Amino acid sequence: MASADLREDLSCSICLNIYTDPITLRCGHNFCRECIHHVLDTQETSGLYTCPECREEFQERPVLYSARALRNIAEMFLNSQPVLEDTRIYCSYCVDSPVPAIKSCLHCESSLCGKHLKVHAKSPEHVLSNPTNSPGNRKCPMHKKIVEYYCTEERVCICVYCIAVGEHKGHLVESLDEASQKKKEKLRKDLEMMTSKKAWAEKQVRSLREHRTDVEDKLERVAVLFRDVRRELEELEKRVLSEVSMEEKKISQSVSNRIQHLEIQKDELSRKMSHIKELCKTSDPMTVLKDQNSDGEDICHTEQDDNMETMIPSEGDENSITVRLHKLFDFIKDFPVGIQQPEGVLLDEETASNYIQISDDLKTASLSSVKLDRPETSKRFKEYHVLSRRSFSSGRHSWEVDTSNSTSWRVGLCYPSMDRKSYIGDNKYSWCLQRHIHAFNKMHENKLMPLLQKPTRHKFRICLDYEAGRISFYELNDPIRHLHTFTITFTEPLHLVIAVYDGSVTITN
Repeated sequence: MASADLREDLSCSICLNIYTDPITLRCGHNFCRECIHHVLDTQETSGLYTCPECREEFQERPVLYSARALRNIAEMFLNSQPVLEDTRIYCSYCVDSPVPAIKSCLHCESSLCGKHLKVHAKSPEHVLSNPTNSPGNRKCPMHKKIVEYYCTEERVCICVYCIAVGEHKGHLVESLDEASQKKKEKLRKDLEMMTSKKAWAEKQVRSLREHRTDVEDKLERVAVLFRDVRRELEELEKRVLSEVSMEEKKISQSVSNRIQHLEIQKDELSRKMSHIKELCKTSDPMTVLKDQNSDGEDICHTEQDDNMETMIPSEGDENSITVRLHKLFDFIKDFPVGIQQPEGVLLDEETASNYIQISDDLKTASLSSVKLDRPETSKRFKEYHVLSRRSFSSGRHSWEVDTSNSTSWRVGLCYPSMDRKSYIGDNKYSWCLQRHIHAFNKMHENKLMPLLQKPTRHKFRICLDYEAGRISFYELNDPIRHLHTFTITFTEPLHLVIAVYDGSVTITN
C-alpha cells in the first residue's frame, strides 16, 4: 500500500492526478499550476480568493510559489510506475487512489485493476470485457443477464432468456461476434463505395476548378485584348489628330499667304481700273496713246496657283483611316462576349390579343383574319399585341426578329404594368421600333421619331443592358448597323413585346 499512499500524497486535490508543475500557496497547500490558475480565474469575478483545500481567504490574488522539490518527487514517482493506457476508467475496488482498470466484469458491473483481477471470481457468469464506464449496459434490461446474441429481425442485442422464453423466441439470432463481423463486412463495402464516390467528387471538384481557371484566363485574355484595342485606338487618335493638326496649320498658312497676295492684286487692279476710267474720259488722242500704264494685257491675267490643290485635304488619308476603323469595328462586333442569348424565348398566348395568332412553337405572331375566341383576362391585350413568357430584370440580353412577312409592325420591350388597352410606344412603360408601310420610326411616350437612316433589311436585333439602363436596336445588315438606343433607369422587369398589323413577325433566336 506504500505506493498507493505515496500516489495519494503526490496527487492534486483538484484534478486527482499526479502533480504537474506543482506550486504552493501561502497556506502551504499544493496544486498543479494549471489547476489552481483555473480555480483563481473563476473566483476573480467575486473578488474573493480562497484555498480549495483549507478555504483560507485572500484579499488579493495569491502569489504562487514553485514547489521544485515536490515536482522532482512527482516526476521520479511517475518514472518508476509501469506504463498503463490511461482509459480514464479506474478500478472499482481501489478506494485509496485511482488505479486504471484493465478489465470490466459485466456480471458484477465493476472494473478491475490487475491486482483485483487476480482474485476475481472465475465462474462462467462473470464475463470479462475491455474496460468500460457502463458495464451494466451489457446486460439485458428485462432478464438482467449478459447480452450474448443479436436478433436479426428486431435488430437488437438480447440474452439467452430472450430467446428461450422471451419475446424473441423463434426469431433468427446470431452470436454477437458473428453479427458484428457481418456488420463490419457491410461497413467495409459501404466504405469502399463512399471512397469511390469521394474520389469521383474530388475529380469533379478538380475539373470544375480547372474549368473556372480556364474561364478566368479567358476573361483576362479578353480584358488584355480590349486594353490593347483601346491603346491602339488612343495611339491612332493621337497620330491622326496630330497629322490633321499639322496639315491644318500648313493649309491655313498657305491660304493666308494666298489671301494676302490676292488682296494686293485686288488693290492694284482697283488703282489701274481708276486710271483707265480717267483715260477713257480724255478727249486728247495723243494722251491716250502715249500712256504706258494702261496696257491691260498683263493686268487682266490673274496668276493661277498650280499648287492650289495642295490646300485641299487629301481624301486618300481619310479613306485609309476609315477603312482601318471599320475593320476594327467588325472585329469587335463579331467577338461573342457579354451578351446572354436567352434560350427558349417564347410568346405568351395568355397575353395575346384575340386578333393575334401564335404559332405552335410560340415563336411567330401573325395577324388573324378572324377574331379568336380566347377567354378575357387581365393579362390579355385588346389590340394586336403579345408579350414574351419570360421577363428580364438583370443582365445583358439580345433577341433577333424577322419582319420580312409584314409591312406594319412594332417590336420592343415593355413593363408588365403596361395598360393592355394601350399600344407599345404610346406610353412611358414601353420602347419600340416601328414600321408603317415605308416609314421607320423609334417610339416612346407617344413620340414618333423617324430613324436617321432607313433600314434596307428585314431582320433586327434588340439588345437590353438592364443595369446600364439601355435598350438598343440594330439592323442585321453587313456590317451590323446601329439604329437607336434608349437610355432609361428601369423600375420593373421587362418583357419582349410584338405588335403585328399585317402578316407575321418571328423571333429567330
